[in-house]
Amino acid sequence: MARVKRSVSLSGELAAQIDAAAAASATSFSAWLAESAAHRLRMEAGRQALAEWEAENGSLTETERREAKVRVARMLGLDQDKQTA
Repeated sequence: MARVKRSVSLSGELAAQIDAAAAASATSFSAWLAESAAHRLRMEAGRQALAEWEAENGSLTETERREAKVRVARMLGLDQDKQTA
């Protein structure tokens, strides 16, 4: 995929936090930002898809929501004991 160079303005504190996170992930500042932005876009798309589904089919029940959280946590390899509601 072709890369496009952009200029962004960040607070010094945020830039330092991103530098630290990128270093901890053994990646560059730019790659960390790109990965974070892609993640945010996927999350927003998922929220939109859920909203559309609920508009057509009604809201998910609490049981369905709990089951979905468990399923997603398993898919992501997260420890359920550390998850919050």
